[in-house]
Amino acid sequence: MLLPVSKPAKRPPFTNRNTVSQPNKLGAFELVHKDAFEWLRDAKRQSIHAVVTDPPYGLVEYKPTELAKLKRGRGGVWRIPPSFDGCQRSPLPRFTVLTDKDRAELRAFFKQFADSIFPVLVPGAHVFIATNPLVSYLVYEPMIAAGFEKRGEIIRRVFTLRGGDRPKNAHKEFADITVMPKSCYEPWGLFRKPCEGRVQDNLRKWKTGGLRRTSNEEPFKDMIDSSPARGIEREIAPHPSLKPQKFLRHLVRAALPFGEGAIIDPFMGSGSTIAAATACGLRSIGIEVNADYFRLANKAVPLLATLPTDMTGRANGSGR
Repeated sequence: MLLPVSKPAKRPPFTNRNTVSQPNKLGAFELVHKDAFEWLRDAKRQSIHAVVTDPPYGLVEYKPTELAKLKRGRGGVWRIPPSFDGCQRSPLPRFTVLTDKDRAELRAFFKQFADSIFPVLVPGAHVFIATNPLVSYLVYEPMIAAGFEKRGEIIRRVFTLRGGDRPKNAHKEFADITVMPKSCYEPWGLFRKPCEGRVQDNLRKWKTGGLRRTSNEEPFKDMIDSSPARGIEREIAPHPSLKPQKFLRHLVRAALPFGEGAIIDPFMGSGSTIAAATACGLRSIGIEVNADYFRLANKAVPLLATLPTDMTGRANGSGR
């Protein structure tokens, strides 16, 4: 199901000295209820200028059986964190429980993704893809094998309840031992389809190849402080992997150097990336196969897009 292009009304600009100011006009967007690989197979070649996505790693945690456990609060592959400071933390997938078969399926999934997305992108297009320190190699290797250039990682500096625990059922016996480091960051792989000729030539022809600076004085950086999505954002879009608007608006703005072209999220979930692009005045397309999440995105995108950045949860906090 393809919705008409949405053209939200103009709104007053919002400026915050800690963030990039937003444009007067919200960007147009399309939401597509379809399998991402089917959409990519039929998409016009060299028609997309950037990708910003948080894939489902859905081979395990988004299976119907695991989602049913999550809804019941029983966990399964999802870790249900305890409440802390009166706030119930979001569930987190436990990648430590993946089997060899699970990892092989993940690698195959990202090979299919890399091979499918490559011909749809214009030369010099960037791909921002969320991952996890434990499984990032299963994402990066297939992307490089497909012909993408690895351009580094964006480190989302965020404090969660993942890691740092003592041995299960033996925490008193081994009180000074931590099984894994406490997680303080989330890596986003950054890749680029090779340019045609020099970067400057590619910028002139395709409007891609580089990243838009945060300002004239400040380049786009590979480390961004970002609290978990909370408060009104989570009320609007209660998705287990919701990313905050403040963070996503940094990424989508950088992804289109001139603010021209189309940016896609092939696994849009509740539509937070599409909302961020819309807030930044960029044209975007979101694809989602899950009917529940697709319905959620239809409601959430316009609401998230009109949130000023200082209203998106604890955007300026440490996240702890």
